[in-house]
Amino acid sequence: MANKESLQLAENRVLILCVDRDGDVEVKAGIKTPLLGRRANIDAAVALALEDPEEPDANAMFEAVRLYDRLLSEKKSNEIFEVATISGSELGGVKADRKLSMELDNILETFTATEVILVSDGYSDEAVLPIIESRNVPISSVRRIVIKHSESIEETAAIFTKYVKLLMETPRYARIALGLPGILITITALFWYLNYSGIKILPYYSIAIAIIIGAFLLLKGFGVDTVAKKSYKWIREYSPPPLQVQISNYTILTGILCIVISIYLGIQNVYDNPALDTHNLLDLLPEITAGFIKGMMALCIVGIILVLIGRSLMLYFERDPKLLRTIALIAEVAWSTMILNCMANLLLQPRPMEIWYRNEFFLAFIWSIGIGILIWVASILLFAIVNMSSKSFFKKQEKDMDEKESF
Repeated sequence: MANKESLQLAENRVLILCVDRDGDVEVKAGIKTPLLGRRANIDAAVALALEDPEEPDANAMFEAVRLYDRLLSEKKSNEIFEVATISGSELGGVKADRKLSMELDNILETFTATEVILVSDGYSDEAVLPIIESRNVPISSVRRIVIKHSESIEETAAIFTKYVKLLMETPRYARIALGLPGILITITALFWYLNYSGIKILPYYSIAIAIIIGAFLLLKGFGVDTVAKKSYKWIREYSPPPLQVQISNYTILTGILCIVISIYLGIQNVYDNPALDTHNLLDLLPEITAGFIKGMMALCIVGIILVLIGRSLMLYFERDPKLLRTIALIAEVAWSTMILNCMANLLLQPRPMEIWYRNEFFLAFIWSIGIGILIWVASILLFAIVNMSSKSFFKKQEKDMDEKESF
């Protein structure tokens, strides 16, 4: 066994490899690749040449066979030669390279090469060089077959063809390179036709063209088309959230709208007061503040409560212990209506202010704050008792929180 392995190591196994990256052998000749052996390559080259006599891949395959015959006639005792052809895809790019890689692996499994001689019909096929080198097989020579034209012309034509194909087949580029000029040419032709038909509107076609170009530049410059595309994709793929989430979101949105409208009502209430002199706003600041509070107070409190109710619904469905604190906050926000009303009345009282213990507005304001504090304390105690008596309801949520903390 050891002698056999040493003998294989001493052999110089040379693979003459012809590469057809654009897949002409399979597309035009209808012959499946990879091809291994002299007879298979000659038959495939003849079939391809009969289908397309100007096909350079056929000449490259003949060159590979010719090179195989010459090296075979000059071979040494420890040299073994084989000729093969692999092909990619007419689509080019990554797909072609992956197909070449797979076929090369199949060839190397059948014929274990120690070096490769690459035969190519042009610069594009030499993209296979990194693929071969990644198999740890050295490339000893590269034979290029150039037919009828020089290398620079071939490369220029290939690059030009590549970008023309990119403009024609890629929708993102085709809309700019073909779509916009097509619209402009169509509009110009339409105006010329109407002009020859007796409708004298030809001078206005330049205005129409300017509007189209300007609108296109604005849409592309500000990314309106991208936003519209993303919006359409979001609408098409939109999946409604669970019912509890919809109810919660709707309640929160309604509360936010109430708060916004309440601000407008507060401002409007200030402007509707005929007693306010706009030229002396600093002295009238307490009256302005009181008017704003009275105008926005009711709807703003309703909006905040709606937002908290929406939040509470979400916490309820999630069985989150924060639900109790949120409900306590709702009670406190509801009572804040009394505090705001007393503060507005205090600001509207005649000046100078009386002694504080004789001022009914000031005492009402102090009492509203005190009662608010008592409501907050009572709510906290009440919901602490409720929390202790309903631990099973929040058990799952607390368990999940403990598991997250453990991580």
